[in-house]
Amino acid sequence: MEKQTREVKINQTKLAIIQGDITRQATDAIVNAANPGLMGGGGVDGAIHRAGGSAILEECKQIVAEQGRLPTGKAVITTGGNLRAKHVIHTVGPIWQGGNKGEAALLESAYRESLKLAAERNLTSISFPSISTGAYGYPVAEAARVAIKVAVSFLTEQVTSLTEVVFVLFDSRTYEAYSSALEEVV
Repeated sequence: MEKQTREVKINQTKLAIIQGDITRQATDAIVNAANPGLMGGGGVDGAIHRAGGSAILEECKQIVAEQGRLPTGKAVITTGGNLRAKHVIHTVGPIWQGGNKGEAALLESAYRESLKLAAERNLTSISFPSISTGAYGYPVAEAARVAIKVAVSFLTEQVTSLTEVVFVLFDSRTYEAYSSALEEVV
């Protein structure tokens, strides 16, 4: 039940902001705001693991066994399991520590690495939650500006397979912050 939507076109890609539940998105990939151990958890991470089923967790365990914990700002891809999305891109956002510990650069990297991974896999659509703004405490308005800025610059600079980038925001307060950020950037 998507309540609100805003859309802009950047090159050939639709950038949309909606209020809704990311686990219900039918894009090629949804992005999981994961923890470094990739084992599910609270918030969006737990919701994605619950909705997607054990196949996602099994692939996450394999990834961690092969390469260790996922560093902040990096991204990996797994199956979508029982989700409508075919893939889940797991990325680790920064824990907010006041803003002077490189959080913005790490958050930018989490979004950029996720977009790059989707493009490398020739995916056409991707949905993002608001990374790091839940348990990790990143202020929503600042996180929204980072997220929108990265998406717009990626879509402006790259020739990409992506035709749709969607920010799926759980509540109206977060939706409004992303909507404001979009007005500032575009």
